[in-house]
Parts: sequence; C-alpha cells; structure tokens
Amino acid sequence: MEKGLSLPQDCRHFLHSLRMRSKYALFLAFVVVVFVFIEKENKIISRVSDKLKQIPQSLVEANSTDPALVLAENASLLSLSELDSAFLQLQSRLRNLSLQLGMEPAEEAEEEQMLEAPPRRHVLLMATTRTGSSFVGEFFNQQGNIFYLFEPLWHIERTVSFEQGGANAAGSALVYRDVLKQLFLCDLYILEHFIIPAPEDHLTQFVFRRGSSRSLCEDPVCTPLVKKVFEKYPCKNRRCGPLNMTLAAEACRRKEHMAVKAVRIRQLEFLQPLAEDPRLDLRVIQLVRDPRAVLASRMVAFADKYETWKKWVAKGQDQLREEEVLRLKGNCESIRLSAELGLRQPAWLRGRYMLVRYEDVALRPLQKAQEMYRFAGIPLTPQVEDWIQKNTQAAHDGIYSTQKNSSEQFEKWRFSMPFKLAQVVQAACGPAMRLFGYKPVQDAASLSNRSVSLLEERGTFWVT
Repeated sequence: MEKGLSLPQDCRHFLHSLRMRSKYALFLAFVVVVFVFIEKENKIISRVSDKLKQIPQSLVEANSTDPALVLAENASLLSLSELDSAFLQLQSRLRNLSLQLGMEPAEEAEEEQMLEAPPRRHVLLMATTRTGSSFVGEFFNQQGNIFYLFEPLWHIERTVSFEQGGANAAGSALVYRDVLKQLFLCDLYILEHFIIPAPEDHLTQFVFRRGSSRSLCEDPVCTPLVKKVFEKYPCKNRRCGPLNMTLAAEACRRKEHMAVKAVRIRQLEFLQPLAEDPRLDLRVIQLVRDPRAVLASRMVAFADKYETWKKWVAKGQDQLREEEVLRLKGNCESIRLSAELGLRQPAWLRGRYMLVRYEDVALRPLQKAQEMYRFAGIPLTPQVEDWIQKNTQAAHDGIYSTQKNSSEQFEKWRFSMPFKLAQVVQAACGPAMRLFGYKPVQDAASLSNRSVSLLEERGTFWVT
C-alpha cells in the first residue's frame, strides 16, 4: 500500500518542477523581448539626437530651445509625450530653416496664394429700359475675367404672371431677387424653369440675347454647330450649337467675377439678403437717365405701348389720360426711392452702392468706367479701355446699338421732343429730376438749344 501511495507524490514533484521551469523560460523570453525593444528605441532616439545636433546653431538660438533637451541625460527610453515634443520642435526648426533659405512649404504657399487672390465680386447693373444700360453693360461684358449675363430675368417676366402694384409687385420683386441670387452663385439651371420651350438635357437654343453675353459665346461654352438647329438669339461673331447650361455654369465658376445687367429689379431694399449673404460680395451700380430722354426713347422703341402718348402729341389734345401720367410718375418715384436708400448708405449697403448718370458716362466714358471698376474692386484691363475708345466714337446709333458717338447722341432727344411732352415729364418726375441733377426747361427754345445745359454738376455718387 505504501509503495502504491508514493507514486502520486513523485508525479507531484515532477509536475511542480515543470511549472517552475516554464515560469523561468517565460521570464527569460520576456527579458529578451524587452531588451530588443529597448535597443530599437535607443537606436531611434540616437538618430533623432543626431538630426537635432545637425541643426545650425543660429536656428537653435533663434528658437531658444536646446536640442540636448530632447534626450534624457542617461539616454534612457523617452516617454511618448517627450518624443512628440521632440518631433514638433524638429518640425518647427525645419520650417524656420526653409523660410531662411527662401523656400516655403507647399501648403503654406498655397494658403498664401489663396489669401492673395482677389475676392470674387458680384456686380449688379440695376437700371430701367432705355437708360443706356446695354451700352454701360458692355464695360463689364468686354472684360475677360468677368462672367457677364445680359437680362437673364427676361425669362421670368415672360413666364410668371404678375399684376402691377401692391402685393403682386412685391411678389415679383422677390422672385427676381431669388433667381438673381442663384445666378450669382453660378446656378444657371435655375433659368431652365422659365425658358420656353423647356431645355432638354440642359440644352437650349432660346436663351434671351445670348449674343450679348461674351461668356456664353466663348470656348468651351460655344459648342459645335448642330445642323438644322437654329438659335433664336445667336452669338454675334461666331456660330455655336445650342447653349449647354452645364458648360455655362462651369465657365461661370472659372471666371474671377460675375456681372448681371437687369432692368427688372426696381426696389433696392429687396436686395438686402443678397448684400448680407456671406457667399456673395455684392456691388450695385444704379444707372439713371433724364426721364425726358427715357420717355422719348421708349416712344420709339416701344411704339405700340406708347400709342396713347403719340396720339396725344399728334392730335394736340388738352389732357393726357391720367393713368398714363400716374404710371410715369410711379416709375420715377420707384427709381428715386431706391436711389435715396442707396445714398443714405444703411449698414447693409455701405460701400456696396453707386449711382451713375448715363449722361456722365456718355460725356466721359473712360473716366466713368474707371470709377465703376474702382468701386467694384476689379482692376480695369486694357481690353475694356480699347473697346471704349473704339465704340464711343462710332457713327452707329440704332435703337439697341452699343456703338455710338456717345458725347453727341445722349442729348439727341432734345431736338425732337415737343415742349408740352417735356412739361408733363417735368411735372410727374420733378423730385427724381432734382435728386439726380436734371434741370427743367421753361420754354421750347431752351429745350432745343444745345448751349443750355440740362445737367447740374454731380460728383461720384458712392461712399467708400
């Protein structure tokens, strides 16, 4: 029995011995692993130390940090925080060294280039019909880095029905404003909802006066001509296929600035959300003209709409219909109220509004162009200056022409307007004429006498 009991005891001793040996083996393996790890870390630290010692002394003094502080005195393993600190110090010194050598890191160079890039301006040429806005709009259309749109809101007027006056007038102003904002953001697809017939696959040949916007007739927006597809408003100097709205939107985003000419924005106060939108840098140039000249021009350009006026002038009736006079007065008052708001320079409009008389542009086109560009914060290019020199001395004077001898043509209306017609305008638009500096005439002889000036001297109507 005793012999049988001694066998398990031997097994227990053997098992205990195996456990002890296993523990020693694991401990030795752990020590080896730790030793290898420490050796690798010491090599890394040694390389970092060598690099730090290579930093020029002038840079060490400039940064007031001793590279020796990177390593512990006994060259033991650094903590992760110390290694991180060493890396940041090394990165800082390398950046300082590159600056001293005149070399900037690529990221910083790109950031600085973005900061130096001129801000994108959004210029609105705000006018009414027959004020010379097509001519003045060319000042921006001819500049290569500006994406210019000619009367894009025409499509909204033709599609959406609004009654004149009251809430309907406010409603139309809001629609015009919201579409204008999207256009300034290069969302040209917004127009597709108003173009008739509707574009297919973002292609259309029915954009109003496409040829008056150079940006819509340049490469790559000008696509190859498509046979048997005719545009209603083709490009002037080249033949293009239907307008691709996607290509036009991409071209808009590539241009440095954007400008829109619009005669359908009447109330300046509705533009406040655009002026306060952080995505936009709005500049409003309100163009005005002598209301007597405007009426004379409209009676020629829109003869059907002014048939009543023409009959009154021809037949010599004693009175003109009251609604016609009230409509004229309402137009003048709308323009005057917007101008007064702009000239008051409320906080949201400060530095963003400029009032320009067409007559001043006609007399001194290059000077006024320089003033408008300076106000917009856009450098004027020789390309625009050349266009002004060539096109303000031209003999052309069609109804919609942008080529004319501007200094001779702007007062041409005086020699054909009956004095009684001038009197009606002066009575209806007196407050606006006084604000803009247009002198009334007292007799027919003064009206047709070119030596009698109808303009009061005005400075530049804007505040920096």
